[in-house]
Amino acid sequence: MNETIAVRERDLGTPASLQTEMVNLTIDGKLLEVPMGTSVMHAAALAGINIPKLCATDSLEAFGSCRLCLVDIEGRRGHPASCTTLVEEGMVVQTENDTLHKLRRNVMELYISDHPLDCLTCPANGNCELQDMAGVVGLRSVRYGFDGANHLDDTTDNSNPYFAYDSSKCIVCNRCVRACEEVQGTFALTIDKRGFESRVTAGQNDGFLGSDCVSCGACVQACPTSSLMEKSVIDLGQPEHAVITTCAYCGVGCGFKAEMKGDKVIRMTPWKDGKANRGHACVKGRFAWGYATHQDRILNPMIRKSITDPWQEVSWDEAINYAASEFRRIQDQHGRDAVGGITSSRCTNEETYLVQKLVRAAFGTNNVDTCARVCHSPTGYGLKMTLGESAGTQTFDSVMHTDVVIVMGANPSAAHPVFASRLKRRLRQGARLIVIDPRQTELVSSPHIQADYHLPLRPGTNTAMLTAMAHVIVTENLVNETYVAERCDTAAFNEWRSFVSQPQNSPEVMAEICGVSADDIRGAARLYATGGNGSIYYGLGVTEHSQGSTTVMAIANLAMATGNVGREGVGVNPLRGQNNVQGSCDMGSFPHEFPGYRHVSDNQVRSLFEQAWGVPLQSEPGLRIPNMFDAALSGSFKGLYCQGEDIVQSDPNTQHVAAAMAAMECVVVQDLFLNETAKYAHVFLPGSSFLEKDGTFTNAERRISRVRKVMEPKAGMADWEVTCALARALGYPMSYEHPSQIMDEIASLTPTFTGVSYERIQELGGSVQWPCNEQAPEGTPTMHIDEFVRGKGRFMLTQYVPTEERSSRKFPLLLTTGRILSQYNVGAQTRRTDNVAWHAEDLLEIHPVDAEDRGIRSGDKVSVKSRAGETALRATVTERVQPGVVYTTFHFPESGANVVTTNNSDWATNCPEYKVTAVQIQRVTSESAWQNRWNRFHDIQQRLLQGETLSAEDLAHADHNHQHEPDEAVAKV
Repeated sequence: MNETIAVRERDLGTPASLQTEMVNLTIDGKLLEVPMGTSVMHAAALAGINIPKLCATDSLEAFGSCRLCLVDIEGRRGHPASCTTLVEEGMVVQTENDTLHKLRRNVMELYISDHPLDCLTCPANGNCELQDMAGVVGLRSVRYGFDGANHLDDTTDNSNPYFAYDSSKCIVCNRCVRACEEVQGTFALTIDKRGFESRVTAGQNDGFLGSDCVSCGACVQACPTSSLMEKSVIDLGQPEHAVITTCAYCGVGCGFKAEMKGDKVIRMTPWKDGKANRGHACVKGRFAWGYATHQDRILNPMIRKSITDPWQEVSWDEAINYAASEFRRIQDQHGRDAVGGITSSRCTNEETYLVQKLVRAAFGTNNVDTCARVCHSPTGYGLKMTLGESAGTQTFDSVMHTDVVIVMGANPSAAHPVFASRLKRRLRQGARLIVIDPRQTELVSSPHIQADYHLPLRPGTNTAMLTAMAHVIVTENLVNETYVAERCDTAAFNEWRSFVSQPQNSPEVMAEICGVSADDIRGAARLYATGGNGSIYYGLGVTEHSQGSTTVMAIANLAMATGNVGREGVGVNPLRGQNNVQGSCDMGSFPHEFPGYRHVSDNQVRSLFEQAWGVPLQSEPGLRIPNMFDAALSGSFKGLYCQGEDIVQSDPNTQHVAAAMAAMECVVVQDLFLNETAKYAHVFLPGSSFLEKDGTFTNAERRISRVRKVMEPKAGMADWEVTCALARALGYPMSYEHPSQIMDEIASLTPTFTGVSYERIQELGGSVQWPCNEQAPEGTPTMHIDEFVRGKGRFMLTQYVPTEERSSRKFPLLLTTGRILSQYNVGAQTRRTDNVAWHAEDLLEIHPVDAEDRGIRSGDKVSVKSRAGETALRATVTERVQPGVVYTTFHFPESGANVVTTNNSDWATNCPEYKVTAVQIQRVTSESAWQNRWNRFHDIQQRLLQGETLSAEDLAHADHNHQHEPDEAVAKV
């Protein structure tokens, strides 16, 4: 187990001042020097003097309502509140005397006179600020009885699945309301009525579940009583100790305290010192961790000869030895390159490194890839070509210094909500916003947020849009000529300038392609180029296109042309989807690269790894994931080791993927649950959750953070131990005693990681951003400060090439996909939590015009048919999408969203074009052929899992009456 810390962290009362000018003052006889702008309360806390407080907390701006923190200040009348009073030069403060003591006790007496006196049975007992302050001020009795008006019989709102709101315990300190506004930015809570009648309400008395509350937990975290309390604490009691770890959901990489009682997690609370999240969280990281102990977890290894055979539970040794023998048999019969592996963006850096090492060193092939292939591989290619490094340029904190933000092809409120909260805070402070997205996301218009420009372009026209914006910047002389001359390749820039200046790249021409007015394109381009610090944040709506790499290069072109790379508040910032997708790329998961993005054909680099790993390595790139599928169907690829990815659900053209999986002779799946891919597996190796492992994750800002084990692996082995055991069974020894040794090996072989170790991460406060080496011993928060990693920035030509996937009379609508706040990726984790209370199925958003043409109303079941396949979803009619565009998510396997997506992909990286699929929608009354097949296949797998052997008649009956027959290889199953 890992080192533990106290559950409760010290609260300094108000936020720290960021000013540099210092002020001298005296508090209780102590001479202090603190930054100007510091509150008296905060200054006292720095001196070890704790002034009583209830409404104040260092995560929120001072409010001054509770009147407990009164102090005396020499020369000043009355008793000012220390939380709202700022220090002054020469100020003399007294925090304790008889008068102050009496005032505070009287105030506390009023609070307690309308508060239940059930401390012994209260779930906050032992961790309650109200209880603490009653003791601090010496309250021993209450003179006021409970005969008059009070709130003791107020009801409790239990609508939220994760926390309860007990109004009778509320002291109306406003902390929850302020947290919802300042930290989260949702403005879902308010104080209703006035005076004695004041109560906290969610929405318009809608209850927490029915309101705009996004269940981030900020209000629960801020509450000083048990009024807002996690149901897990109510049920299980207060935690005893905590372990710092890192969230295993999106690419923000939030730091969390796993608060424990023994080896049981009681709650997850955001770590105040987490540099990625600064003490904030979202509904997934904060509450949706119950999947780790869900009954669906497979805890014993299983094998079967054929995917039509029942699963047999076996020992770890038997399962691993069987898998190794099958891989060796396949290689002996079909050649070295007949097998490969897929690394996981959900596993740690150390585990991912070992999988690619196993494939290269034990299998002897470069047939290794990762899920980044289907999400952010264009980011790696595009940024490498232009800036010289395959990663984002900034910290998340950098957004607080931006003046103009472009958010393109991303919905951070749903997919990266903690970053979105910080972005919205900056927007409320006055930063300007440009949203480029086919859909009206929450950022376009929400409480206190209004985009200056929303450019609702047609799906597939990203490159045309950015090239038109570049045309404006060049032809209107908005280029930062000094920056470009000093920092960029002159010849490449001149060629680019000439290209984008051409009339066919003007907004007037591109407007016809993009479906956005030329005036709006020009206005957005001018704002970005002239508005001060300009930053660009983008997501899968940029990369998952046939021109994904081209669009990434177009983004980099804009940033370089305007001088918006290399300092705080600017930059090119990909919003990575999974918790360790950046790390999986860093660790050498692509078939053409070793760790650190170095090509396998580089003799010097390859020699370095050969010497370290003790075996010869291949110099030719291996197969990408789509190549593996094609090779499997052609008969040359027979075996796959898939760790922590559900490629059958997540990859496009599901029936093609399923056919490829069914054609293989040995599929080894290592995961927590029997996912869609496991239906085609011959060996199942139980995985371990993030709560059961040690290691590191690397988030979207290149931040390497520790993951710490808080419980022993439920299946007996952590993922890294399983990979080591498989390597040994293959005859290639991997001998590590702890993941820290794996990181030491990574650091010894990867230039950007040479300064990284678990000890160094701890010394630097829990995380470090690569590059971390001799040149940057404390890491690199901002990239490309003095020069680009590649030397001179390289402008790339971005000729718009229309996608081959186009609408037609038969398929007149364009389907695009995305995520929703409460669910995550393929839903394997979040579907096994109470998050289904918000989103229990994938829905199809359709514009009212398109819905009326088809006689569709919200709630109707509709068929979604493309050139690749057909599925059925429930419709929701909304103006969030434009006419001609429909939208859905892909969190539920039975929805079959990827049944309809095609094999089209990015020209450079084979990243699938998920975001553009031509479809037809019509109202139906029955399930789709895909869903019937999914239901039948799911039933078969459940029977096989229970040990039932299926006859040929069973299989034939299960496959009866296919309306749309899948590939032959799947049909036989």
